[in-house]
Amino acid sequence: MISVSDLPALNATLNATSTVLLALGFYFVRRRELAAHKRCMLGAFAASTLFLTSYLAYHFQVPPGSVRFAGTGWLRGLYYVILLTHITLAAAILPLALITLSRALKQRFDKHRRIARWTLPLWLYVSVTGVVIYWMLYRL
Repeated sequence: MISVSDLPALNATLNATSTVLLALGFYFVRRRELAAHKRCMLGAFAASTLFLTSYLAYHFQVPPGSVRFAGTGWLRGLYYVILLTHITLAAAILPLALITLSRALKQRFDKHRRIARWTLPLWLYVSVTGVVIYWMLYRL
């Protein structure tokens, strides 16, 4: 059984997994290995879905503001810039990923490519900064 205190590390691991799968998916689509691309992107979506479930479970059990960033000076400012951009873009990723995935599954590849050009870099940013935030909050 996973305890509440284990969930932040699990969340960071799921974000890292999404990052790797997104990068591999991009690699495979550039090489025209579409079956591998599809597997990676579905895996990234699954990891992100598990992340969101775990993240919500954690925040339903932990009072808001219970974990504060301990850094000071410029590091504190950097943390809040990363956190603000992460939260803002994370809110946009869910609908973008759903639309992008839906268009691919419906084989509407022209429309899929148009939105994927935006979805991929934003999703990568959110996944990477999720890991960075974890490290800054729990490991620094």
